[in-house]
Amino acid sequence: MKKVLILSVILLATSITYGQDKTNMYADNVSTLDATIKTLYQVISGDKGEERNWDLFKFLFHPDAKLIPTGRNQEGKYSARYMTPSDYIKSSGKWLVENGFHEVEINRTTDTFEQITQVFSTYESYHNKTDEKPFMRGINSIQLLNDGTRWWVINIYWKQETAENPIPETYLPKD
Repeated sequence: MKKVLILSVILLATSITYGQDKTNMYADNVSTLDATIKTLYQVISGDKGEERNWDLFKFLFHPDAKLIPTGRNQEGKYSARYMTPSDYIKSSGKWLVENGFHEVEINRTTDTFEQITQVFSTYESYHNKTDEKPFMRGINSIQLLNDGTRWWVINIYWKQETAENPIPETYLPKD
């Protein structure tokens, strides 16, 4: 019984230390709104065959966060799918590595009220950094919380641009 108790204490201490190590290691990535958004785009981006830092990806998100893609379903109706960060990794992680994926923010509008912020982040997606034309564009609606210590991604709700629904000029870069 004593051995089990000692082992439990060691495992708990190790997990606490590991959590603190991640917090110390990733603190700069969530210290400002800009750093958080920049890290979000960087961590999912990479060349074909390049593994992503999923620990850092998960670190960006509040424990109750959701990733919510929206679009037309097979019946042609608009719908939303709700995923945790782990669900996103399971559903998209392999595809990102196998195909190469670089998501680049091209414009941002930000609204903040005290500790909550809503960002409309217009993006372009490329398979390779050297691609001249994106294969996809859209808007990420990102809700964030600053708890006084760091920024947390609360939700990302996004929609891809379509021929029928192009991105409004308001959310495109001004030349």
